[in-house]
Amino acid sequence: MKRKILVVDDEPQLRKQLKIGLGGHGYEVITASNGHEAITLTAQQTPDMIILDISLGSEPNGIEVCRQLREWTKIPIMMLSVHDEEKTKVIALSAGADDYLTKPFGMDEMHARIEAILRRITAEPMEHTRTEIRAGDLYINLVNRQVFVEGEEIHLTPKEYDLLRLLATHPGKMMTHRAILGAVWGPEYGEMDHYVRVFVNQLRKKLRENPARNVRYILNDPGVGYRFVSID
Repeated sequence: MKRKILVVDDEPQLRKQLKIGLGGHGYEVITASNGHEAITLTAQQTPDMIILDISLGSEPNGIEVCRQLREWTKIPIMMLSVHDEEKTKVIALSAGADDYLTKPFGMDEMHARIEAILRRITAEPMEHTRTEIRAGDLYINLVNRQVFVEGEEIHLTPKEYDLLRLLATHPGKMMTHRAILGAVWGPEYGEMDHYVRVFVNQLRKKLRENPARNVRYILNDPGVGYRFVSID
C-alpha cells in the first residue's frame, strides 16, 4: 500500500512539483494551501507524513500548525523554509517538527530524508492519532479545540483549554503541580502552584462539576496534583 504524504505550502508551483516528484517515488500525495486546510486534512486522511512550509501566506503559519498538530497526533512532520539560520531550525524542532529542510532542495535529498523518517516509525510504531476524547457528558474535539458538556459548547480561555487537554490526554495519570505548570505555563512557573488551583477551579465550574458533590472529570490528590478520570 502506498505511503500517504500531505504537502502544505501556499505556493501552487511547489505543491505541483512535490506532487509530481513524490508521486514518482511511489507516494500518494495530497496537498493543502493553508494551515486550516492542513489540520482538517490531517484529521480526515491520517497521512503517514506531513511536509509543511514554515511561512504560509496566512495564519496560522507553519510553526503554529505544527504546534496544534502535536496536541493530538505524532505523525512525523518535515518543515520547509528558505531560512537556514540555526535559530529558525531550533524554533521549528521545538514546535514538534521531526526534520527541517532548506529551500531550494533536491528531490533526491527530500526522498532520502522521508525514507529515513518512515523507516524509523516503522521500527518504532507510531502512537495512535487521537482527534477526540469522550468522558461521560464531556466531549473534546482536539482538532478544532472545541469542548462540549451535555451537548452544549462551552468557551474556555486558551490556558483553560491547554490545562484540560493536558489532563484529558493522560487519563488516569497523576499530573503533579510542577508537571502541569511546566507543560501549560512553562518551566519558569514551576513554583506557582496557586496558578494550577485557580485554573482547575475555573475549569471545574465550566465543566459543571462540584468537587463537594460530583467530581466527574478532574480528581484531586491534595498537595500532589490532579488526575483526569480513566477513559474506557
